[in-house]
Amino acid sequence: MITTSSNHEYDVIVIGSGMGGMTTATALSRMEHKVLLLEKAQTIGGLTHTFSRDGFSWDVGLHYCGMFGDDEPADKVLDWLSDETVQFKSIGTVYDTIHFPDGFDIAVGRPAEAYKSELKERFPNNAAEIDAYFEALVSGEEAIRLVSAERSMPEPFRSAHRWWNKKKIERWCGRTTSEVIGECISDPKLAAVLSAQWGTYGGIPKQASFAIHALIIRHYLEGAGYPVGGAGSIAAGLVPVIESAGSSARPETMVDEILIDHGRAVGVRTMSGQEIEAPTIVSAIGAGETVDRLLPREIGEQEWAVEIAAMQPSICHFEMFLGFEGDIEKLGATRSNHWFFESWDTNDGLWTNTENPIQMMFVSFPSLKDAEHDPGPLHRHTGQFMVLADWSTVADFITDDGIKDPDKWAAFKDDVQARMLAFFANKFPALAPLVVCRVFGTPLATARFTAHEKGGFYGLETTPRRIMSDALRPRTPVPGLYLTGQDVLTPGIAGSLFSGMLTAAAIDPRVYTKMR
Repeated sequence: MITTSSNHEYDVIVIGSGMGGMTTATALSRMEHKVLLLEKAQTIGGLTHTFSRDGFSWDVGLHYCGMFGDDEPADKVLDWLSDETVQFKSIGTVYDTIHFPDGFDIAVGRPAEAYKSELKERFPNNAAEIDAYFEALVSGEEAIRLVSAERSMPEPFRSAHRWWNKKKIERWCGRTTSEVIGECISDPKLAAVLSAQWGTYGGIPKQASFAIHALIIRHYLEGAGYPVGGAGSIAAGLVPVIESAGSSARPETMVDEILIDHGRAVGVRTMSGQEIEAPTIVSAIGAGETVDRLLPREIGEQEWAVEIAAMQPSICHFEMFLGFEGDIEKLGATRSNHWFFESWDTNDGLWTNTENPIQMMFVSFPSLKDAEHDPGPLHRHTGQFMVLADWSTVADFITDDGIKDPDKWAAFKDDVQARMLAFFANKFPALAPLVVCRVFGTPLATARFTAHEKGGFYGLETTPRRIMSDALRPRTPVPGLYLTGQDVLTPGIAGSLFSGMLTAAAIDPRVYTKMR
């Protein structure tokens, strides 16, 4: 059995190299801790990594980010982490275009006041309600920041803080997006517009906490950015910082178990059987996955772990990655993302039955956003589009041993691809003939690559229960064991970045000085 010792090769082991894991590993390395960052995939970066086919490259999980503009909070943190080697550039004044039935299109852009004015022009009878909604966004963001602050507080300060702020937290964190918007807005179409971007945090309006909606929507209001060189530039900027500090980032190393000795985390065992000691273990693979897969049964039966295990994974998705040859911008592609809705009920956007028509699709053209992209003489560009879905769409094909019926699975994928391509071609008819390469991703591929339960690429459910949970904190009740990643704070790249910083600060409080 492993025993704790002051002669460990590493001070900290971080399991999982997504945005949260990379951030924690880099921040602690910069504070002179010797860190081992372990990743099961071939590439460091998690859902910030980039893959290539036939000379085209795509990001798997980053489409745009708020708060990364010049001198904004995330930009300052990333500059410190990467020695200013990772840069984000604005994708333009308009960052989302939302399309509803009957030809109703609306551009979402910066500054916030301009977007607010556009809404009032389109819905002139609801001006006061629009103001009330934007005030609710401010209150919702304040409430979730209160909850986030609690997650790094020791007792009894945390309980006292919750008691003092209980009413505000329950009002905004404890209610759904639909409930709060329904309270503010009387026009169903305006309510649909204001809830349409729910895909940015992965919770349909009638289920997601309004506080998550408020935080994510507000973090875009002053604009959205995209990393120069694509999402893979993040790992390319952070890994050298980790390694130059004497730490190590090791891909293709899957952790099988977190080792516990006398109730304390003391190391990890990899799938190859190697045991590595460290006094501090950080899991960045997801809170649910940590409890379910890495901890011994006696730890999994503790109250905090049971609370986490009871939560459901977030949504999954089908995604098509396209390679074009031709001037796509001239033919309708934009730096702005597109949200297409076939219904005015935004709750209908989640695909729960693939035999039904697609009700929502998100479309993005990453090559147009990347300031470094060179299309060359053939005008080679990339696009990707996704349909957000429930795991039930693929559950019947899965067994403990893999795919139940490979032939039926292949036919199913062909049918889904055809439906998605037809939907895309209907919205961008001039672009469809320019497609020369395509790669199709399913929820099973996401589950295999990330190891997230049921392909939940946003981590745990984004419900009030998740936000109000006391179990989702950087410091677990198990001495030496910490959590990081989007489950600790909020979904997405910025949420994972600040989660990584919060976990690093829980281990070494000096990191707090870099979060101001």
